[in-house]
Amino acid sequence: MSRFRYPIDNDQFQEIREQGLLYVDKTDMMYDLANRYKYIFLARPRRFGKSLLCNTFKAYFQGQKELFEGLKVMKLEKQWKKFPVLHFILSGLKDCSLDDAKGKLELLISKYEKDFGRNEAEKTPGARFSGLIHRAFEQTGEKVVVILDEYDSAIMRLMYMPEQLDEMRSLLREFYQVLKDEGEYLRFVFITGVTKFSQLSIFSELNNLNQISFDDKYSGLCGITQEELDTTLRPCIEEYADALNVTVDEAYALLKKNYDGYHFSPRSKDVYAPFSLLKALDKQTTDPYWFDSGTSKSLIDHLQHQPEFNPLDFDGAELSINAFNVPCEKASTPIPLLYQSGYLTIASYDKELDSYTLHFPNYEVRRGMIESLTNYLMDADDLERDAAVLLMARAFKNSDLSTALLGLRSWIASLPYDIITQKEWMAKKKREAFYKLLIYVIFSMLNSKVDTEVKSILGRADVVIKTKTDIFVLELKVDDSVENALAQIDSKGYAIPYEADDRKVTKCGVCISSEQRNITHWRITDAEGCILNEMKF
Repeated sequence: MSRFRYPIDNDQFQEIREQGLLYVDKTDMMYDLANRYKYIFLARPRRFGKSLLCNTFKAYFQGQKELFEGLKVMKLEKQWKKFPVLHFILSGLKDCSLDDAKGKLELLISKYEKDFGRNEAEKTPGARFSGLIHRAFEQTGEKVVVILDEYDSAIMRLMYMPEQLDEMRSLLREFYQVLKDEGEYLRFVFITGVTKFSQLSIFSELNNLNQISFDDKYSGLCGITQEELDTTLRPCIEEYADALNVTVDEAYALLKKNYDGYHFSPRSKDVYAPFSLLKALDKQTTDPYWFDSGTSKSLIDHLQHQPEFNPLDFDGAELSINAFNVPCEKASTPIPLLYQSGYLTIASYDKELDSYTLHFPNYEVRRGMIESLTNYLMDADDLERDAAVLLMARAFKNSDLSTALLGLRSWIASLPYDIITQKEWMAKKKREAFYKLLIYVIFSMLNSKVDTEVKSILGRADVVIKTKTDIFVLELKVDDSVENALAQIDSKGYAIPYEADDRKVTKCGVCISSEQRNITHWRITDAEGCILNEMKF
């Protein structure tokens, strides 16, 4: 058991400080924001520390100086002035009917009306909110601070329910409109969410709202950066390494593989998922904590409206910021929601082309995403899939690609016969993508690294599988020949990037028959083209 006390189930800044739980100090950025801007919006994935940040702002504006002793803000703030703070946590509006949402919103307002009073003539949530701001200002003589946490909770799952969505928007629009109308009485407004919806007055009316979600300067505001891991959390990593009986460098590598990789701007700091990282350090394991804590139902709902959805279509997608950072209800692909929800992240930025490449951020998300979508995409049986994974894992441990492909072939044979027609992947290009997906899914569950559509100077390799000892470069052909598949690997130079690697490079052409709906032929060669194994069915 760890000797450190981690706030893995606590986002209350006051309790964390009073109980001496581990706290990664970001109060210098908090101070900068509080004294630089009036209206701020921050989008980050769930369980990324948004609520803790909201509670930190709350304590700061309430003048709770004693909670900040020893933190960076103590060298910056001299006055510690106290403001009236209205802090609304809107997660309770999730999955609510219109009437229930209205009732819960009014309940949140009534908590502050106990302090500042209520005018019975104010009937709607918006009117009560407006009156509350006026009375808080009048009674304290100070402008009001408003914190809205998880502003989008009420509408995340209504994107494909037009009538309900419009009704909920109307309710929220009136409430959020107050933030613009009462601007002269407001000192600071901080809004958080996972996604952005364009048809709410937060974005359409607050034209002075500073969206810092994509700002390099604040990329490490939520989450834990590599720098913080190397300094503040260094003793925690050393304890973690001891518990796992590995070196400190190996512990860093393990945590990086599983929980690192988030980038929220063109030159973003390297950010770890804080929930998973702290859980791993506390439990001294490497389980998929963030993903297992709840795959968003809205994500699955969104994907169900994309009949030709395929993870291979977006893992490695290269596009402009406007293409993946648009309001979710206006998007024609799942990519904006996947990015804004944390399932995809910025892998690289090409300044010359002003384009971004998106990837799964880490092993936890990549594996969790594929596993959670396997049944939806392929109606696959978990037991048969897991049996195939175990067979293939043993084969890869012995550098035996042929046996691994036999296992994959058996698993494909166990899938429902009409699966491809069900998923509307009948065109040759779509069939090829479907089989790439099968290979991607099954290999992703192994302790190997799978890349698809891997770029080289002349083209893209279909699949590259990396283990500790081997690199396998695969080219898939539907209703074609293994000769053409291997010829493409050579002509396009797919194996060239790995020539300097110490691991053994193996090339493999795989032929798939649309008539038999399975792998029917493969040929495996070494880097020089000598045949190592060939099987035809």
